[in-house]
Amino acid sequence: MPLKKGYTTAIPQQPVTIDHKPYIPKYGDTLSDPGTARANLAVSNQHPNGTTRKSYAAQNQHLTVIQQHVTYWDRDKDSIIWPRDTYTGCRDFGWSPMLAFFAALIIHFGLSYSTVPNLILPDPHFRIYVDRLYKAKHGSDSMTYDNQGRFRPQQFEDIFAKYDQGGKGGLDVDDLWIFWKDQRMVFDFFGWAACALEWVATYLLIWPADGILKKDDVRAIYDGSIFYKRAEETRRKRAGQPSPNLETSQILLQTPSRIPSRTPSQTSSQNGSPTSPATPKRELRFHKENLKAGNKQT
Repeated sequence: MPLKKGYTTAIPQQPVTIDHKPYIPKYGDTLSDPGTARANLAVSNQHPNGTTRKSYAAQNQHLTVIQQHVTYWDRDKDSIIWPRDTYTGCRDFGWSPMLAFFAALIIHFGLSYSTVPNLILPDPHFRIYVDRLYKAKHGSDSMTYDNQGRFRPQQFEDIFAKYDQGGKGGLDVDDLWIFWKDQRMVFDFFGWAACALEWVATYLLIWPADGILKKDDVRAIYDGSIFYKRAEETRRKRAGQPSPNLETSQILLQTPSRIPSRTPSQTSSQNGSPTSPATPKRELRFHKENLKAGNKQT
């Protein structure tokens, strides 16, 4: 039972309510009014102001969150996304031509018709119309987007409160499997498939080294900011430039410090008498040992 509240969110007679408890706001949380949908901000308890990197939220405040989700692919900003736009955007992630083609095919085949302005005839080019993207919302998902394309903080926080087993700060494959099974609605075959494909694509895009999709990375999927970030990282990698997220400490670890020449006072024997300075041969051996130690650290 939440503190000083007259209701409970779980009862022992129904174990499912114990196993998957919803997000309960606590005193001191930075996220205010989690039950209120945000029109243009994808917020969380860790990021109550949305994505502030490169002023992303401020620059896209004229778009709903579901529109921000796809603005990366709208290269010419005409609110129309062609299949080739999606293909090019996926290729910029470093995906293979086959994977990028498959992604563009599935996305445009599944979403194009519901966004067509007249809804009488399908678009022959399978274009997606961004202004009507909210019409492409499907069931059997987290319901983080509402039916008008707003972002629901409560539903987003619920994903991790209910399915982050062990408090890892994210979701692994087992968590995602349980989440997908629990979100399925009866006879919603399209929603089942769409939800599964979305999370598979999310995993392929982020490809976490530890196998855990971090909470903020998933939040950045909803407002589309991670697509720009991943494309930038791929571009830097292809150009041989360091990632902007690489910590200074990591760079230092990759460059082992040089062993200074040992002076007679530093190489004195146990009885206090100095020994001769280290020869170049011995110095080379010490340098090789230091390089090996540095490589192990990295």
